[in-house]
Amino acid sequence: MATLKPETPEQVLEAVTWAVAEETPLEVIGRGTKRALGRPVQAGNNLELSGLSGITLYEPEELVLSARAGTPVAEIEATLAAKNQMLAFEPADLGPLLGGEAGQGSIGGMLACNLAGPRRIKAGAARDHFLGAHAVAGRGEVFKTGGRVVKNVTGYDLCKLLAGSYGTLAVLTDVTVKVLPVAEKTRTVLLYGLDDAAAMKAMSRALQSSHEVSGAAHLPAALTGGSPISYIAEAGGAVTAIRVEGPGPSVEHRAAALRRELADVGETEELHSTNSAKLWAELRDVRPLSAHPERVIWKISVPPASGAQVVARIAHGQDALCFYDWGGGLIWLALPASDALAFAARHAAVRAALKDCGGHATLIRAPEDLRAQVPVFQPQDPGTAALTKRIKDSFDPRRVLNPGRMAAGV
Repeated sequence: MATLKPETPEQVLEAVTWAVAEETPLEVIGRGTKRALGRPVQAGNNLELSGLSGITLYEPEELVLSARAGTPVAEIEATLAAKNQMLAFEPADLGPLLGGEAGQGSIGGMLACNLAGPRRIKAGAARDHFLGAHAVAGRGEVFKTGGRVVKNVTGYDLCKLLAGSYGTLAVLTDVTVKVLPVAEKTRTVLLYGLDDAAAMKAMSRALQSSHEVSGAAHLPAALTGGSPISYIAEAGGAVTAIRVEGPGPSVEHRAAALRRELADVGETEELHSTNSAKLWAELRDVRPLSAHPERVIWKISVPPASGAQVVARIAHGQDALCFYDWGGGLIWLALPASDALAFAARHAAVRAALKDCGGHATLIRAPEDLRAQVPVFQPQDPGTAALTKRIKDSFDPRRVLNPGRMAAGV
């Protein structure tokens, strides 16, 4: 197996054109930190974009940044921080969770996987900040979509389609994203000792309030002890966290109001900006579960009111670890390692637990042989599956880009 490492968009086009002519599938990777995410790709060669790197445009006054697809997210965030700006959707760094290093992921890979953190509840997903791209389709054709401002899209908004396609439709070469100013202050209200069901109700109250909550998460007692933040590590039980951000006086007022309004729920505490940043980075990167490398990890999305019930169904009779993000609507669940037969049964149990609530689940981490046996992403209904196939046929009829990464045959 050869690794192709283009350093220009023209070389990317050459590589894809060659793959189409030879009918040789390529595994498209940015910097390799998310190769274990999705089904194993059956490809003869790798197309690695780490050489396609560098920020090509940054206009802080216009809140826009463009970069080559292989540019490390860490480099982009450092550049933005110097101007007191940020990627508002909090791109998750899943490198350590997937067995790699922290701070190595690329901007193209992050957008292709549509990764976002706890602020998604307020700021939206990665796709909502993805303004434009240059890319090479699986036909061996260069195309451009979007631009440098939010309202410039006419016709099909292909950025929305490419975000979350995991490199199965096109190879991103250049991307443009919207950036936003960093909040002046951040405070996180902590609630202590709530069980899962009570925490869902408390977070729902906060999210439905007028206080512009930008994050709501719940750590059960089994996961609080490993936190680097003393207010959490020494809690001796479960901790529920609710974040507010913005101008200093507004944040102080909203945090105090939340504490008053939730006083009937239980004891409260408050984290200021530095510890708040540490906590939400920890949750964003799923670090509470990174300490358990032997476990299988699921990312489950359900209506927030159903979160505790879904976990109870799945965890019944087995040693499960989990925490809740997005007010309980996003569940990070770790199940024990197992042989292929037990794994298949647990996989079926996860899918079955979601039938009544309309949720969906993604298998984030599991050994390669197990990921090849089952649907990693939520199985599609026949109509959606047929549409997915037609889109794949339009962009990559020869199946040369990450074939099978999301579903067998696609």
